[in-house]
Amino acid sequence: MTAEPDPEWWARAALTRVLEPGDEIGGRWLREHGAPGLIRLLTGPPGAAAGLTGVGEQRIAGYRRRAALADPRRDLAAAARGGVRFICPGMPQWPTQLDDLGDARPIGLWLRGGPDLRTWALRSVALVGARACTPYGAHMAQTLAAGLAERGWVVVSGAAYGIDGAAHRGALASGGATAAVLACGVDVAYPRGHAELLGRIAAQGLVLGELPPGSHPTPSRFVQRNRVIAALTRATVVVEAAHRSGSLVTARRAQRLGRYTMGVPGPATSGLSGGVHELLRGEAVLVTDAAEVVELVGGMGELAPERRGPVLARDLLHRDTARVLEALPAGRPAHPEEVALAAGTGTDEVIGRLYELHSLGFVERQGEGWQLTTPSREGGTQTGGTRRGGG
Repeated sequence: MTAEPDPEWWARAALTRVLEPGDEIGGRWLREHGAPGLIRLLTGPPGAAAGLTGVGEQRIAGYRRRAALADPRRDLAAAARGGVRFICPGMPQWPTQLDDLGDARPIGLWLRGGPDLRTWALRSVALVGARACTPYGAHMAQTLAAGLAERGWVVVSGAAYGIDGAAHRGALASGGATAAVLACGVDVAYPRGHAELLGRIAAQGLVLGELPPGSHPTPSRFVQRNRVIAALTRATVVVEAAHRSGSLVTARRAQRLGRYTMGVPGPATSGLSGGVHELLRGEAVLVTDAAEVVELVGGMGELAPERRGPVLARDLLHRDTARVLEALPAGRPAHPEEVALAAGTGTDEVIGRLYELHSLGFVERQGEGWQLTTPSREGGTQTGGTRRGGG
Protein backbone atom coordinates (compact mmCIF):
# COMPACT_ATOMS: atom_id res chain seq x y z
CA MET A 1 0.00 0.00 0.00
CA THR A 2 1.48 3.39 -0.99
CA ALA A 3 1.87 5.90 1.85
CA GLU A 4 0.00 9.16 1.53
CA PRO A 5 2.31 12.09 0.70
CA ASP A 6 3.05 14.60 3.43
CA PRO A 7 0.38 17.36 3.15
CA GLU A 8 2.96 20.14 3.67
CA TRP A 9 5.25 18.79 0.93
CA TRP A 10 2.32 18.26 -1.41
CA ALA A 11 0.89 21.75 -0.83
CA ARG A 12 4.26 23.46 -1.22
CA ALA A 13 4.81 21.69 -4.54
CA ALA A 14 1.46 23.09 -5.65
CA LEU A 15 2.33 26.59 -4.42
CA THR A 16 5.43 26.73 -6.65
CA ARG A 17 2.86 27.06 -9.46
CA VAL A 18 1.00 29.84 -7.64
CA LEU A 19 3.52 32.17 -5.99
CA GLU A 20 6.41 33.79 -7.84
CA PRO A 21 9.91 33.38 -6.38
CA GLY A 22 10.63 35.98 -3.71
CA ASP A 23 6.94 36.93 -3.22
CA GLU A 24 7.10 38.24 0.35
CA ILE A 25 3.36 38.75 0.69
CA GLY A 26 2.79 35.14 -0.34
CA GLY A 27 5.58 34.17 2.05
CA ARG A 28 3.77 35.91 4.89
CA TRP A 29 0.54 34.10 4.05
CA LEU A 30 2.48 30.84 4.01
CA ARG A 31 3.90 31.58 7.45
CA GLU A 32 0.51 32.59 8.88
CA HIS A 33 -1.69 29.83 7.40
CA GLY A 34 0.71 27.01 6.53
CA ALA A 35 0.96 25.54 3.04
CA PRO A 36 -2.13 23.30 3.18
CA GLY A 37 -4.16 26.10 4.72
CA LEU A 38 -3.07 28.59 2.07
CA ILE A 39 -4.00 26.18 -0.73
CA ARG A 40 -7.44 25.72 0.84
CA LEU A 41 -7.95 29.51 1.03
CA LEU A 42 -6.95 29.96 -2.61
CA THR A 43 -8.99 27.07 -3.99
CA GLY A 44 -12.08 27.41 -1.79
CA PRO A 45 -15.15 29.61 -2.30
CA PRO A 46 -14.41 33.27 -3.19
CA GLY A 47 -15.07 34.38 0.35
CA ALA A 48 -12.45 31.98 1.71
CA ALA A 49 -9.64 34.27 0.50
CA ALA A 50 -10.96 37.23 2.50
CA GLY A 51 -8.35 36.64 5.18
CA LEU A 52 -5.48 37.13 2.73
CA THR A 53 -4.44 40.75 3.17
CA GLY A 54 -1.82 43.00 1.60
CA VAL A 55 -2.92 42.91 -2.04
CA GLY A 56 -5.95 43.99 -4.04
CA GLU A 57 -8.82 41.89 -5.35
CA GLN A 58 -7.34 41.55 -8.82
CA ARG A 59 -4.12 40.16 -7.43
CA ILE A 60 -6.07 37.69 -5.28
CA ALA A 61 -8.04 36.66 -8.36
CA GLY A 62 -4.79 36.00 -10.19
CA TYR A 63 -3.53 33.81 -7.36
CA ARG A 64 -6.80 31.90 -7.37
CA ARG A 65 -6.63 31.26 -11.12
CA ARG A 66 -3.13 29.89 -10.75
CA ALA A 67 -4.15 27.75 -7.77
CA ALA A 68 -7.06 26.26 -9.71
CA LEU A 69 -4.67 25.17 -12.48
CA ALA A 70 -1.95 23.82 -10.17
CA ASP A 71 -1.61 20.04 -10.29
CA PRO A 72 1.14 18.84 -7.92
CA ARG A 73 0.43 15.20 -8.80
CA ARG A 74 1.24 15.92 -12.46
CA ASP A 75 4.32 18.04 -11.63
CA LEU A 76 5.76 15.53 -9.16
CA ALA A 77 5.19 12.64 -11.57
CA ALA A 78 6.87 14.54 -14.40
CA ALA A 79 9.73 15.43 -12.09
CA ALA A 80 10.23 11.82 -11.01
CA ARG A 81 10.37 10.68 -14.64
CA GLY A 82 13.14 13.21 -15.29
CA GLY A 83 15.16 12.33 -12.20
CA VAL A 84 14.02 15.49 -10.39
CA ARG A 85 12.95 15.66 -6.75
CA PHE A 86 11.27 18.33 -4.65
CA ILE A 87 12.43 19.38 -1.18
CA CYS A 88 10.98 21.95 1.20
CA PRO A 89 11.61 23.44 4.66
CA GLY A 90 11.49 20.84 7.42
CA MET A 91 12.97 18.07 5.28
CA PRO A 92 16.44 16.67 6.11
CA GLN A 93 17.97 17.93 2.86
CA TRP A 94 16.70 21.51 3.28
CA PRO A 95 19.62 24.01 3.66
CA THR A 96 18.52 26.04 6.67
CA GLN A 97 20.60 29.08 5.72
CA LEU A 98 17.86 29.85 3.17
CA ASP A 99 15.62 30.61 6.15
CA ASP A 100 17.64 33.84 6.56
CA LEU A 101 15.56 35.21 3.68
CA GLY A 102 12.52 35.41 5.95
CA ASP A 103 9.24 35.67 4.05
CA ALA A 104 11.23 35.72 0.79
CA ARG A 105 12.48 32.20 1.52
CA PRO A 106 11.82 29.72 -1.32
CA ILE A 107 8.61 27.71 -0.98
CA GLY A 108 10.71 24.70 -1.89
CA LEU A 109 13.39 23.65 -4.35
CA TRP A 110 13.30 21.32 -7.33
CA LEU A 111 16.59 19.39 -7.59
CA ARG A 112 18.18 17.50 -10.45
CA GLY A 113 21.22 15.48 -9.38
CA GLY A 114 22.14 13.12 -6.59
CA PRO A 115 24.08 14.98 -3.85
CA ASP A 116 22.58 16.17 -0.57
CA LEU A 117 22.05 19.93 -0.96
CA ARG A 118 22.16 20.68 2.76
CA THR A 119 25.59 19.04 3.13
CA TRP A 120 26.92 20.72 0.00
CA ALA A 121 25.69 24.17 0.98
CA LEU A 122 27.71 24.09 4.21
CA ARG A 123 30.93 24.31 2.14
CA SER A 124 29.91 26.35 -0.85
CA VAL A 125 31.05 29.58 -2.52
CA ALA A 126 29.22 31.52 -5.22
CA LEU A 127 31.22 32.68 -8.25
CA VAL A 128 29.28 35.18 -10.35
CA GLY A 129 29.98 37.86 -12.93
CA ALA A 130 29.36 39.32 -16.35
CA ARG A 131 27.81 37.38 -19.20
CA ALA A 132 29.86 39.29 -21.80
CA CYS A 133 33.10 38.74 -19.92
CA THR A 134 36.66 39.26 -21.14
CA PRO A 135 39.17 36.43 -21.64
CA TYR A 136 40.82 37.61 -18.41
CA GLY A 137 37.54 37.28 -16.51
CA ALA A 138 36.84 33.81 -17.91
CA HIS A 139 40.36 32.69 -17.02
CA MET A 140 40.09 34.00 -13.45
CA ALA A 141 36.65 32.41 -12.94
CA GLN A 142 37.82 29.04 -14.23
CA THR A 143 41.04 29.13 -12.19
CA LEU A 144 39.25 30.19 -9.00
CA ALA A 145 36.60 27.51 -9.43
CA ALA A 146 39.17 24.78 -10.05
CA GLY A 147 41.16 25.86 -7.00
CA LEU A 148 38.08 25.91 -4.77
CA ALA A 149 36.88 22.53 -6.04
CA GLU A 150 40.30 20.99 -5.44
CA ARG A 151 40.10 22.22 -1.84
CA GLY A 152 36.75 20.52 -1.33
CA TRP A 153 34.45 23.51 -1.82
CA VAL A 154 31.27 23.49 -3.89
CA VAL A 155 31.18 26.14 -6.62
CA VAL A 156 27.71 27.66 -7.03
CA SER A 157 26.68 29.85 -9.97
CA GLY A 158 23.78 30.56 -12.32
CA ALA A 159 24.76 28.60 -15.47
CA ALA A 160 24.64 31.77 -17.60
CA TYR A 161 27.09 32.58 -20.37
CA GLY A 162 30.38 34.23 -19.40
CA ILE A 163 31.65 34.06 -15.83
CA ASP A 164 28.99 31.58 -14.64
CA GLY A 165 29.78 29.07 -17.35
CA ALA A 166 33.53 29.44 -16.83
CA ALA A 167 33.10 28.82 -13.08
CA HIS A 168 31.07 25.63 -13.62
CA ARG A 169 33.56 24.37 -16.21
CA GLY A 170 36.51 25.04 -13.92
CA ALA A 171 34.97 22.99 -11.13
CA LEU A 172 33.95 20.15 -13.48
CA ALA A 173 37.37 20.02 -15.12
CA SER A 174 39.05 19.51 -11.76
CA GLY A 175 36.64 16.70 -10.86
CA GLY A 176 35.04 18.84 -8.18
CA ALA A 177 31.55 19.78 -7.08
CA THR A 178 29.38 22.46 -8.64
CA ALA A 179 25.72 23.50 -8.42
CA ALA A 180 23.70 25.63 -10.85
CA VAL A 181 20.78 27.73 -9.57
CA LEU A 182 18.31 28.37 -12.39
CA ALA A 183 15.60 30.98 -12.99
CA CYS A 184 13.46 28.36 -14.76
CA GLY A 185 12.46 24.73 -14.36
CA VAL A 186 15.42 22.42 -13.81
CA ASP A 187 14.29 20.42 -16.85
CA VAL A 188 14.58 23.49 -19.10
CA ALA A 189 17.94 24.06 -20.81
CA TYR A 190 18.49 27.80 -20.50
CA PRO A 191 20.48 29.24 -22.07
CA ARG A 192 20.13 26.71 -24.90
CA GLY A 193 23.83 26.89 -25.64
CA HIS A 194 24.50 25.46 -22.17
CA ALA A 195 22.33 22.35 -22.57
CA GLU A 196 25.38 20.08 -22.58
CA LEU A 197 26.95 21.94 -19.65
CA LEU A 198 23.75 21.64 -17.60
CA GLY A 199 23.71 17.91 -18.33
CA ARG A 200 27.27 17.58 -17.06
CA ILE A 201 26.43 19.59 -13.93
CA ALA A 202 23.40 17.38 -13.20
CA ALA A 203 25.51 14.24 -13.68
CA GLN A 204 28.40 15.41 -11.49
CA GLY A 205 26.64 17.88 -9.19
CA LEU A 206 23.29 19.62 -8.77
CA VAL A 207 20.90 21.73 -10.84
CA LEU A 208 18.28 23.45 -8.68
CA GLY A 209 15.57 26.07 -8.85
CA GLU A 210 12.32 27.28 -7.30
CA LEU A 211 10.10 26.84 -10.33
CA PRO A 212 8.26 23.62 -11.23
CA PRO A 213 9.04 21.55 -14.34
CA GLY A 214 8.57 23.29 -17.67
CA SER A 215 8.73 26.84 -16.27
CA HIS A 216 10.55 29.42 -18.37
CA PRO A 217 12.69 32.32 -17.15
CA THR A 218 11.65 35.97 -16.97
CA PRO A 219 13.71 39.04 -16.05
CA SER A 220 12.20 39.20 -12.56
CA ARG A 221 12.93 35.52 -11.99
CA PHE A 222 16.60 36.11 -12.76
CA VAL A 223 16.71 38.85 -10.13
CA GLN A 224 15.01 36.63 -7.53
CA ARG A 225 17.28 33.71 -8.41
CA ASN A 226 20.22 35.81 -7.22
CA ARG A 227 18.88 35.94 -3.66
CA VAL A 228 18.98 32.13 -3.50
CA ILE A 229 22.60 32.07 -4.66
CA ALA A 230 23.50 34.68 -2.02
CA ALA A 231 21.70 32.94 0.85
CA LEU A 232 22.70 29.39 -0.04
CA THR A 233 26.46 29.97 0.01
CA ARG A 234 29.05 31.00 2.57
CA ALA A 235 30.42 33.77 0.35
CA THR A 236 29.90 35.47 -3.01
CA VAL A 237 32.87 36.25 -5.26
CA VAL A 238 32.29 38.67 -8.15
CA VAL A 239 34.85 38.17 -10.91
CA GLU A 240 33.80 40.77 -13.50
CA ALA A 241 30.77 43.06 -13.39
CA ALA A 242 29.78 46.41 -14.84
CA HIS A 243 28.02 48.98 -12.68
CA ARG A 244 24.52 47.70 -13.57
CA SER A 245 25.35 44.00 -13.49
CA GLY A 246 22.95 41.56 -11.84
CA SER A 247 25.98 40.05 -10.13
CA LEU A 248 26.14 43.13 -7.94
CA VAL A 249 22.57 42.38 -6.82
CA THR A 250 23.80 38.97 -5.63
CA ALA A 251 26.78 40.49 -3.85
CA ARG A 252 24.77 43.18 -2.09
CA ARG A 253 22.13 40.66 -1.02
CA ALA A 254 24.94 38.50 0.38
CA GLN A 255 26.24 41.48 2.34
CA ARG A 256 22.79 42.16 3.83
CA LEU A 257 22.57 38.51 4.84
CA GLY A 258 25.92 38.72 6.63
CA ARG A 259 27.80 36.58 4.12
CA TYR A 260 31.32 37.32 2.95
CA THR A 261 31.56 39.32 -0.26
CA MET A 262 34.71 39.34 -2.39
CA GLY A 263 35.83 40.78 -5.69
CA VAL A 264 38.54 40.01 -8.22
CA PRO A 265 40.11 43.27 -9.45
CA GLY A 266 40.56 44.08 -13.13
CA PRO A 267 42.07 46.93 -15.14
CA ALA A 268 40.97 50.36 -13.93
CA THR A 269 40.12 51.20 -17.55
CA SER A 270 37.76 48.22 -17.98
CA GLY A 271 34.05 49.00 -17.72
CA LEU A 272 33.46 45.31 -16.97
CA SER A 273 35.42 45.67 -13.74
CA GLY A 274 33.84 48.96 -12.69
CA GLY A 275 31.15 47.30 -10.58
CA VAL A 276 33.68 45.03 -8.87
CA HIS A 277 35.89 47.99 -8.02
CA GLU A 278 32.89 49.80 -6.54
CA LEU A 279 32.28 46.78 -4.30
CA LEU A 280 35.93 46.74 -3.29
CA ARG A 281 35.69 50.38 -2.24
CA GLY A 282 33.01 49.27 0.22
CA GLU A 283 32.92 46.15 2.38
CA ALA A 284 34.02 43.57 -0.20
CA VAL A 285 37.43 41.92 0.18
CA LEU A 286 39.91 41.78 -2.70
CA VAL A 287 40.92 38.23 -3.68
CA THR A 288 43.11 36.91 -6.47
CA ASP A 289 43.09 33.14 -6.00
CA ALA A 290 41.26 30.27 -4.31
CA ALA A 291 43.58 30.24 -1.28
CA GLU A 292 42.57 33.81 -0.41
CA VAL A 293 38.88 32.92 -0.71
CA VAL A 294 39.26 29.88 1.55
CA GLU A 295 41.18 31.97 4.10
CA LEU A 296 37.98 33.97 4.66
CA VAL A 297 35.38 31.20 4.58
CA GLY A 298 37.38 28.17 5.71
CA GLY A 299 38.24 26.83 9.12
CA MET A 300 40.96 27.88 11.52
CA GLY A 301 44.42 27.52 10.01
CA GLU A 302 43.30 27.54 6.35
CA LEU A 303 45.51 30.51 5.55
CA ALA A 304 46.65 31.79 2.19
CA PRO A 305 50.44 31.66 1.69
CA GLU A 306 52.37 34.82 2.49
CA ARG A 307 52.92 36.92 -0.62
CA ARG A 308 56.39 38.34 -1.25
CA GLY A 309 58.76 38.98 -4.10
CA PRO A 310 61.80 36.86 -4.92
CA VAL A 311 64.44 36.52 -2.19
CA LEU A 312 67.64 38.35 -3.18
CA ALA A 313 71.10 37.40 -1.93
CA ARG A 314 71.43 40.66 0.02
CA ASP A 315 68.16 39.85 1.85
CA LEU A 316 70.02 37.01 3.59
CA LEU A 317 72.82 39.21 4.98
CA HIS A 318 73.09 39.92 8.68
CA ARG A 319 71.75 43.41 9.37
CA ASP A 320 75.21 44.71 10.46
CA THR A 321 76.78 43.33 7.27
CA ALA A 322 74.00 44.86 5.19
CA ARG A 323 74.61 48.25 6.87
CA VAL A 324 78.27 48.16 5.87
CA LEU A 325 77.31 47.24 2.30
CA GLU A 326 74.89 50.18 2.15
CA ALA A 327 77.62 52.52 3.45
CA LEU A 328 79.90 51.89 0.48
CA PRO A 329 79.71 54.73 -2.09
CA ALA A 330 78.74 53.91 -5.66
CA GLY A 331 81.31 54.11 -8.44
CA ARG A 332 84.51 54.57 -6.40
CA PRO A 333 86.58 52.79 -3.74
CA ALA A 334 86.45 53.89 -0.10
CA HIS A 335 88.82 53.33 2.86
CA PRO A 336 87.52 51.33 5.83
CA GLU A 337 87.63 54.48 8.01
CA GLU A 338 85.25 56.28 5.62
CA VAL A 339 82.92 53.29 5.52
CA ALA A 340 82.97 53.01 9.32
CA LEU A 341 81.96 56.67 9.65
CA ALA A 342 79.07 56.21 7.21
CA ALA A 343 77.94 52.96 8.84
CA GLY A 344 78.20 54.32 12.37
CA THR A 345 80.46 51.53 13.63
CA GLY A 346 84.13 50.74 14.34
CA THR A 347 86.84 50.35 11.73
CA ASP A 348 87.81 46.85 12.89
CA GLU A 349 84.22 45.62 12.57
CA VAL A 350 83.96 47.21 9.12
CA ILE A 351 87.08 45.42 7.92
CA GLY A 352 85.68 42.08 9.11
CA ARG A 353 82.36 42.75 7.39
CA LEU A 354 84.13 43.81 4.18
CA TYR A 355 86.02 40.53 4.03
CA GLU A 356 82.72 38.69 4.56
CA LEU A 357 81.15 40.67 1.73
CA HIS A 358 84.20 39.97 -0.45
CA SER A 359 83.81 36.21 0.06
CA LEU A 360 80.16 36.52 -1.02
CA GLY A 361 81.04 38.52 -4.13
CA PHE A 362 79.47 41.84 -3.08
CA VAL A 363 82.69 43.91 -2.88
CA GLU A 364 86.24 43.91 -4.22
CA ARG A 365 89.58 45.25 -3.05
CA GLN A 366 91.08 48.28 -4.86
CA GLY A 367 94.49 48.98 -3.33
CA GLU A 368 93.85 50.25 0.20
CA GLY A 369 90.17 50.78 -0.50
CA TRP A 370 87.03 48.73 -1.12
CA GLN A 371 84.31 49.19 -3.69
CA LEU A 372 81.10 47.55 -4.85
CA THR A 373 81.49 44.75 -7.38
CA THR A 374 80.22 45.75 -10.82
CA PRO A 375 79.02 43.25 -13.44
CA SER A 376 81.15 43.07 -16.58
CA ARG A 377 79.65 43.22 -20.02
CA GLU A 378 80.43 39.50 -20.38
CA GLY A 379 78.60 38.73 -17.14
CA GLY A 380 81.68 38.47 -14.84
CA THR A 381 82.88 40.97 -12.19
CA GLN A 382 85.73 43.41 -12.22
CA THR A 383 88.34 43.02 -9.50
CA GLY A 384 91.53 45.04 -9.03
CA GLY A 385 91.22 46.67 -12.45
CA THR A 386 91.13 43.30 -14.31
CA ARG A 387 88.01 41.56 -15.63
CA ARG A 388 87.15 38.10 -14.30
CA GLY A 389 85.88 35.62 -16.79
CA GLY A 390 87.34 37.61 -19.73
CA GLY A 391 89.85 36.35 -22.26
